[in-house]
Order: sequence, then C-alpha cells, then structure tokens
Amino acid sequence: MSARLHAHQYGKAETRVVRIVRDTPRHEIRDLNVSTALRGDFTAAYLEGDQSAVLPTDTQKNMSFVFAKTHGISSPEQFATLLGRHFVDHVAPVSGARVDVEEYAWVRAVVDGAEHDHTWVRSGQEVRTASVTTDDSGATVIAGLRDLTVLKSTASEFRGFLRDEFTTLVDADDRVLATSLTVQWRYAGTDLDFDATYAVVRAVILSTFASEHSLALQQTLWQMGEAVLDAVPQVVEVRIAAPNKHHFLADLTPFGLPNPGEVFFAADRPYGLIEAVVVREGAPDADTAWTRSVGAP
Repeated sequence: MSARLHAHQYGKAETRVVRIVRDTPRHEIRDLNVSTALRGDFTAAYLEGDQSAVLPTDTQKNMSFVFAKTHGISSPEQFATLLGRHFVDHVAPVSGARVDVEEYAWVRAVVDGAEHDHTWVRSGQEVRTASVTTDDSGATVIAGLRDLTVLKSTASEFRGFLRDEFTTLVDADDRVLATSLTVQWRYAGTDLDFDATYAVVRAVILSTFASEHSLALQQTLWQMGEAVLDAVPQVVEVRIAAPNKHHFLADLTPFGLPNPGEVFFAADRPYGLIEAVVVREGAPDADTAWTRSVGAP
C-alpha cells in the first residue's frame, strides 16, 4: 500500500476560561470556551513519533489562562487574535494558528430593584462565537452567534412553490416563522471595537427579521445578510444557517372549536434547513479561514 500524510493540525479543544475583573466593588465577568489548533510542519510527530517540534496541547491550555490574566478579555475576537499571534510569532515550528472562542453571556441579577455588583444569571441559550486564523500574512477574524432563537407570529408566508406528485404542503398566506439562527461574519481587518460592532450586527439581524415581511425564509436570510453589510462597512461576508422551526396549526375541529391561527404544534424534526452566504462586492476570498478542518501543513 502506498500512502502519504496529506495534512495535519493539532491543538487543545474546549478550555473553559472564566475571567472575573475585581478592580472595583462592581465586578465584571467574561466566560469563554477556547479551542486552539496549530498548523506547521509536524510531519515527524505523525510518521516517526518524534515530538521535538510539538508544543504540548497542555501548554496551549495554560496559555489561555495566562493570557486571560495578563491581557484580560476585552472581547472574544481580541483574545483569540492575541493568542493566535503568540503561537505564530513565538513558537518556531508554528506557521499558522486557528483559535475558536465561544462566549456564554451572563446578565446581572437584580436585587431590590438594582443590578447586583457580583451576582449574575446565565442568559438564555444564545452563544457568541469568534474564530481567528493567524499566519505570517496577518489575521482573519470571523465573529458570530449561534442558537439565537427568534419567532414572529405573522408577516410571513410561503406559497407558489414548485409542486410534483409527492407534494402535500399547501400554500400559507400567514404563518408563524421561527428559527434558531447561526450567523457568522468576516471582518475586513482587526482594528475595530469588536464588542460594539457585535452589538450592532446582532441588532440589525433582529430588526430585519422582525420588520421585513417574509415571502420565504430564504428571502429573510438574504435581507439579513444585506442589511448587515449595509450597516457595518467593516463586514465583508455574512454566512447564515437557519433551521425552519415549523409550527403547525392544531386541529381543534373534533372538539367543535375554531382555531384562527392561535394554537400550534411546534415540531422539532424534521425541519427545513436554509443557508446563505452574502458577500460584499470585491471582497477577497478567505475560504481557509472558514473551515475548522485539517489545514495544509
């Protein structure tokens, strides 16, 4: 048999880093899940078991904690950029690094009508994400969110679709539209306020979903992507995945009850999965920054 090692990378997955700032009586918290992957010529480790060029994954874990202490966490994007830059600049065999960060949101507990200084409540299922790919040419930052679950009870329809002998779906002139959004967007550079820009993008996504009349979920994805590019010049690409969380009208006729769009059965599966990529005209490609799969050595 003839075989060759085509590509490789290695790293430490899902290091849980919680950073609390105690400089004042009112504490601050950032809660991250950090995954690192190093790229370079580590062929000898795979083919011969030679670890002389391998920075242990345990060391990568330690660096996440050290950087949280020494640099703080102003944003997931900033933290991932600093960490990736360290690996590329200071670990000789490393030619590229990928750092993926998830951030879990906490909101302050309200006690006696006021926000508490050092107590928080975990905020929903939504997770903020950041992926930074670093090499000698610079860094590519991809921000995002997942599990942003939204629903609107009207201003959505789906009709006039292609039919064949297997089609049973009927036209819907007024339907519930619900989805759990995964959205990622690529920045043109790294010199920006990541927290503020994230807030703007998230607000634009929600505003577009709520205010635009939807003829199809596909159209809604296009409108959200276009709106983000219009609102934030630093964003050059938006990728959106949206499972259609179907809500079917419950049949209450056996009970002699009308149901004018008031009671629904929420089905979790199967579901339609709608995806779109919206790119600013003239933006350079960055396909290698999007994938978490093995990169070329």
